[in-house]
Amino acid sequence: MDAGLQGRLEFLTRVVRKESRFLILTDERLFADLLEPAGLERVLQDSVLAERLDAFVSRFGRLQDTLADKLLPALLDASAEPRGAAIDNLDRAEKLGWLSSADQWLDMRKLRNQMVHEYIEDRVILWSALQAGHAFVPVLTQTAETLVRQFQRRLGHD
Repeated sequence: MDAGLQGRLEFLTRVVRKESRFLILTDERLFADLLEPAGLERVLQDSVLAERLDAFVSRFGRLQDTLADKLLPALLDASAEPRGAAIDNLDRAEKLGWLSSADQWLDMRKLRNQMVHEYIEDRVILWSALQAGHAFVPVLTQTAETLVRQFQRRLGHD
């Protein structure tokens, strides 16, 4: 693997680990206050909790973007695997066992867009999307660890 690609992968794996850690922390703190739908109104009316909600949505999307749009294509390059459009890369990663389901990733992308665009207008949609996002956090963070381990294997650091 060339030094430039290795450096990029080293950087991206550090970023992904940090993003995963921050997403987990925000998820734990936010969902301590979102145990039932009524908690959503409290979150939206409290500026600290509302910022936590925004942080969750942002971190959820950012980790998803970093994994699918940056780390995965670089890892495919390092593995001499073909890469193409995002969906093709996700399909390839699924075939390689690096993620559980490309379709699930597409669902997470739609969910992210829903959380970003719908929450101010429709509380029911927001509640549903947040609960689904919360359920997807382990999928995102496990995929992050799987991709980091794949890079480490490429370096011989199993």
